[in-house]
Amino acid sequence: MRKILEACPTCDGELTVTGLHCRSCHTRIESEYSTCRFCRLSQESLDFIEVFVKNRGNIKEMERELEISYPTVRSRLNAVIKELGYEIEAESPAPDEVAEERRAILKRLNEGEITASEATELINQLRGK
Repeated sequence: MRKILEACPTCDGELTVTGLHCRSCHTRIESEYSTCRFCRLSQESLDFIEVFVKNRGNIKEMERELEISYPTVRSRLNAVIKELGYEIEAESPAPDEVAEERRAILKRLNEGEITASEATELINQLRGK
């Protein structure tokens, strides 16, 4: 099923839903309804949220399913949070999270997924957190 249009194709203004129709009994309801925050998300963000819910928010499982690193999962989650209109507080990861990210980077290096220079860059980024 297609998502409802969020913006006017002519002027990019906000669209509102003004009618509902029952396919079964053909009842029609007309009024003005606003869309929810999730209706305004991009398809990519909706797909990400679906994987997040399916995996009960387990980032390790999301890493495996999406085949992306822990920092990338966190980054995409922060992007969805911003897209929903919430502020992201600067957070410093717990030491065990940093250690886990470092192990994941070294594993990717060991498996030949990234080069030594890429691993060094990723580990240096962790130190800046």
